[in-house]
Amino acid sequence: MDQVSLARQVNLALEKLDGELTGMSAGTIVLQIRDDKVGRFGIRHLPVECGERSSERSVMTRDQAQWLRKLAVDALRHKHGWTHGEILFDFALRQGKMSLSVTFESNYNMANILFRRAPHARKRRDVSSE
Repeated sequence: MDQVSLARQVNLALEKLDGELTGMSAGTIVLQIRDDKVGRFGIRHLPVECGERSSERSVMTRDQAQWLRKLAVDALRHKHGWTHGEILFDFALRQGKMSLSVTFESNYNMANILFRRAPHARKRRDVSSE
């Protein structure tokens, strides 16, 4: 199970959110990536039409949620060279049509870089102090 691809993990995470996505008209899906694995995921609700009580208000259907999952997995081909960060999928339904934008944010931890270099620095210091 450790070797599950990121694409499969993204698909599974969004599948778990299907019940929450259906019936929504707008929001942001957040996926936190650590070591190329989906850690935390969820939805930030954006009530775009919260003041409007029209019966013509668009809400996401199951078919649209499946389409959103496909787009999310397809978007992963634009993720290059990083293993830690966030992926944000902003979506909104307007007049029955979905608009979607994707943001990739890479994160790096300076402590990891420093700790990896530390053994080399110590070796040089130990050699020079002898």
